[in-house]
Amino acid sequence: MGKKSESKKKAVPAKKESSGLFADMDKRMRQLESRFEQIFSDDWSGLSVWEWPEWAKKTSLELKSPKVDIVDRDNDVLIRADVPGVKKEDIDVTLTDNTVTIKGSTSEEKKEEKGDYYRSETLKGSFTRTMSLPSDVDGSKAESTYKDGVLEVVVPKHEKAKRIKIKVS
Repeated sequence: MGKKSESKKKAVPAKKESSGLFADMDKRMRQLESRFEQIFSDDWSGLSVWEWPEWAKKTSLELKSPKVDIVDRDNDVLIRADVPGVKKEDIDVTLTDNTVTIKGSTSEEKKEEKGDYYRSETLKGSFTRTMSLPSDVDGSKAESTYKDGVLEVVVPKHEKAKRIKIKVS
């Protein structure tokens, strides 16, 4: 292993000492600048990158906010959410005239027994996501499907919100 290289210090010209009302503040600012230079020297550059530990990455219960696509079609709005690992009975969708809220939760229990060794873990996670819709919808006529971790909700637009094509003359 080689010697730790010492950082090269730049020569800083001496500042003219302030006098009067701001002399003490100027001195304190120079002390603060010096401390920042010590703290954020080259030796600290590796600390700005932080990652989850390996055991946390391997958890099958990482629930984050689901990725959601909202497609504004002529007569309806399609809402598609990726919620892998969540059972369909653990998904809750609520609609208003112009918002949709998707909630979900998971629960997993792991047990392991080997001779005198016994381990039991219960992992739980949940998410909630509320989004604005591009137009007013009729939630009472919504239809939804859930297949292979993808939730799709199709909601018809109110009559006044439907897109109308106008011919330009």
